[in-house]
Amino acid sequence: MARLIALLIGSLALTHASEPVPLCLNASQFSISTGQPSLQLMASSSVQIPIWSLSGGTVGQSIAAVCGGLPRSCEAVKVQIVVTSTDATTSPDHEDVYRVHLSSLHRDAPFSDGAIVGTPVRTALPAAPFLSRTITLESYCAVDPGQPLWLRIQREPGDPADTFTQPIGLALVQITPLDAPAPPRVVQDTPGYNSWPMLQALGDKLVCVYSRGSGHSIGEDARAVYARTSSDQGQTWSPETVVADSPGYGDVAVGKGLDSTGAMLLWVRRVGKDWQHDLYRSTDGVTFSPLCTPQLPVPPVQITDVFTVPDVGLMALWFAGKYAEDDSHSWGTLTSRDDGASWTQTTIESGLSKSDWPTEPAAVYLGDGRILAIARTEQSGPTTARAQFQLTSTDSGATWTRRPTNIGDVTASTPSLIL
Repeated sequence: MARLIALLIGSLALTHASEPVPLCLNASQFSISTGQPSLQLMASSSVQIPIWSLSGGTVGQSIAAVCGGLPRSCEAVKVQIVVTSTDATTSPDHEDVYRVHLSSLHRDAPFSDGAIVGTPVRTALPAAPFLSRTITLESYCAVDPGQPLWLRIQREPGDPADTFTQPIGLALVQITPLDAPAPPRVVQDTPGYNSWPMLQALGDKLVCVYSRGSGHSIGEDARAVYARTSSDQGQTWSPETVVADSPGYGDVAVGKGLDSTGAMLLWVRRVGKDWQHDLYRSTDGVTFSPLCTPQLPVPPVQITDVFTVPDVGLMALWFAGKYAEDDSHSWGTLTSRDDGASWTQTTIESGLSKSDWPTEPAAVYLGDGRILAIARTEQSGPTTARAQFQLTSTDSGATWTRRPTNIGDVTASTPSLIL
């Protein structure tokens, strides 16, 4: 128990001097919001710490409090909880799930105005009892400056990821005030739907490729792919050049990378009377030349970034399916031993339901045959089932393991990995 107390104190002391100071609410400052959680004391010697016991078997238990004292400069908050368990069966083989509800309280306005329901967050339990965990429920949640903040913390034992059936003790909630992020700098203000940008380092240049159409569509003839370059690390950018503008097709850049000579490769998806993927090559980020249009046994929805795997060559991931509620979905790899002139397609998984289907993956080679990819999920809804996928290989892409991550606060978006 003394170890728990030390860890709770340490969670406050480790705040870096340059970071915002969190506001801390202990268990005694909360009250029951829903269900029947119980306020208990965990004691060691003469020290007693109040904790809320949140059941692992009863759905709908939550506690609530109001946090005042947020600075007027505060534009957002980070919300963290400190939890522990006294149960001897605690183990990293189990996970629990929590969620925060937030609402800025305005005078002369309903307290539910601006209410935010947080994303369910899953974490593994520690290997032994009395070890505390600090769990970030929201890393950046916008709030109204200067207003009191109501928050409710709820355990989610009904979530499929919460597999620990014993109670968990919630000892502390930390609310860290955050400033607004720096405003973006406008590089180009061109009418149209400028969308899906991606960056590639090419020697001492940065190359930004993007597409533009009239709306969020991929098959309109008006959609083309453009590029701009920067030689001063993004401070200034060259005028745009046209990469692909195929008559009767909508062009979208979907994947980039480098070949063995250091030239840039760019996959452009071309959608019109048919669905193709054209690979372009550039040595300067200004002029792009068509390299190939592979005709593949399984037509992909999308081919993603190109990366190098030793003894294999170039590799890219692909996914295919109809986004239907059936088992028509698949994904796999493309490999090239001739710097992208030709490609071999391998299916890793097929017959997948939409809920098990990893889409729009981003991958990096980690060395020693290890590849890591993060992929979007087509799941939605209020549970951890909407978390993005992690795809891993330890044999240079010959075999793969797919599992869900705890990344649930980004939905309907393409992940990116930077190594």
